[in-house]
Amino acid sequence: MILKGKAHKFGDDINTDDIIAAKYLVTTDSVELGKKCMETIAPDFVKQATRGDIIVAGKNFGCGSSREHAPIAIKGVGVSCVIAKSFARIFYRNAINIGLPILEIPQAEELNSGDELEVDLVKGEIRNLTQGKTYKSEAFPEFMQKIVEAGGLMQWIKVR
Repeated sequence: MILKGKAHKFGDDINTDDIIAAKYLVTTDSVELGKKCMETIAPDFVKQATRGDIIVAGKNFGCGSSREHAPIAIKGVGVSCVIAKSFARIFYRNAINIGLPILEIPQAEELNSGDELEVDLVKGEIRNLTQGKTYKSEAFPEFMQKIVEAGGLMQWIKVR
């Protein structure tokens, strides 16, 4: 599975309240949540993001409350995946559960907002087309690829 999009860079310790403020937790509708994604830390993010774009962040992305609303909001914006130096474990699990691929690379800080990225989930490769560099991540296991392709864990279970 190959994903391609423009990078939107965020820093370290982006918590779930930064991703989607608690006042919007009255719905799980991805489109509605997507309209408010990152509004407290990057008010123009949803205006700048286009379908397929990629969030890049530092360490501990998705820390804080254990809620699926955060990856649902990211997916609702149309972001195809998140690349970070590291993820909060519960965010990692919630992202996979809703079908949002996430990859860890120690060199995440080398990626810049606006860089065009191409991500090969099968090979675990992230190509920065703007900078002409390639980074290795752990390849997405086949079963996780199937969950993402199905649109999340519940959809995957229904198909099985």
